[in-house]
Amino acid sequence: MPLTRGKKPAFTAGNKIPKLNATSENQEEGPQVKRSSSPPHGAPKKRTAFIDITNAHKVHISLPGKKKKKEAAAKKQVKKTSAAASLSAKNHANLTKSSSESSEDTPAEREEEEEEEEEEEAQTEAAAPVEELVAAAPPAAGEVPAHLQKQQIPAEFDIDSENSEDCYMCPEYAKDIFDYLKRREEKFVLHDYMSDQTSLNPEMRAILIDWLVEVQENFELYHETLYLAVKMADHYLAKTPVHRELLQLVGSTTMLIASKFEERSPPCVDDFLYICDDAYKREEIISMEANILQTLSFDISIPIPYRFLRRYAKCVSSGMDTLTLARFYCEMSLMEMELVSARGSLLASACLLLALVTKDLGGWGPVLQFHSGYQAADLAPVVRKLHEVLSAPPDDKLKAIRHKYSHKVFFEVASLPMVNSDILEEALSQ
Repeated sequence: MPLTRGKKPAFTAGNKIPKLNATSENQEEGPQVKRSSSPPHGAPKKRTAFIDITNAHKVHISLPGKKKKKEAAAKKQVKKTSAAASLSAKNHANLTKSSSESSEDTPAEREEEEEEEEEEEAQTEAAAPVEELVAAAPPAAGEVPAHLQKQQIPAEFDIDSENSEDCYMCPEYAKDIFDYLKRREEKFVLHDYMSDQTSLNPEMRAILIDWLVEVQENFELYHETLYLAVKMADHYLAKTPVHRELLQLVGSTTMLIASKFEERSPPCVDDFLYICDDAYKREEIISMEANILQTLSFDISIPIPYRFLRRYAKCVSSGMDTLTLARFYCEMSLMEMELVSARGSLLASACLLLALVTKDLGGWGPVLQFHSGYQAADLAPVVRKLHEVLSAPPDDKLKAIRHKYSHKVFFEVASLPMVNSDILEEALSQ
């Protein structure tokens, strides 16, 4: 029954009522009974997030920092006690020795012995803090293993120090990053899989890539998205037989996945259904996306030649027109089935060397050899194949890349004539 103000409630014997302070400013009429902390019958027990503040004085909190300090203090006290014990034992021995000696010693000799004992005590006390500091000092760190030591880059090959103030360029780790990507290429080596595709041929693949270039332009996607989509399509086709009617579905789906991986604002599924002229249903492209990811074990971070190309072009401080010419060669190589097995770093190096020779900017110098890991002789087979492909008459069915790089934005590099084969062989022989 609720208590009414002004009336004194009756209490049974044994109830403890706290005394009220008559001088309190917030004095209330009636008793103040402490609430029981036990839950009602059948209710779940309270679980406080930290501790119950009503009995905080009973709780002892052990903090990691304080625990370490206490342990260090205890060790220090033990050392002091042991030092004092050894000192007292030594003094006791000296006293016993002096008492056992002849009692006929003169007072002067006794004073000399006492002065020697005091000097020994002072030396022991002075040495104790030094011993404590030596004991408390951490052990000397071992040498860094050879495989974890940072590679020292010679000054003449240093191309990243100029970006030391730009954290986005990662100048401290740029060389290590591209060395890692180069090692990772070993996991994604392809072979000529077209013999395993009974319903496809290299011409169909080239037409698909030519169409993907148009998609990349229409959606204004990054070039990295295009290269990654082609790589994923090749890896999927190398593991799964595909009918020719589903080849466009594979290409559009890999472009969708690559857009999600590379783009800030990737196109949606409906956009890819639209560019396919509604040849496929929404459920089909989603099902194909899951199938491709499972086939590739969700490992789609594949090193692409475009990243290596930009890195190697920086090694020689090439102009934008030279880099664009190398990009044109690299993009044309995507349609060539014989170059599918070439590693991305090797293909990028070959494209850059061909562009440098075409622009008469020299050959494969020491800086490029250091950062790429390739000699000119390593690039010769791929460079010759590129020169052969680019020197052939253009195919009327495959116009997207040539049309793209004929624009002024790309310095109209597609209209540049190919370098003479004799000049190219001279550059490869250096």
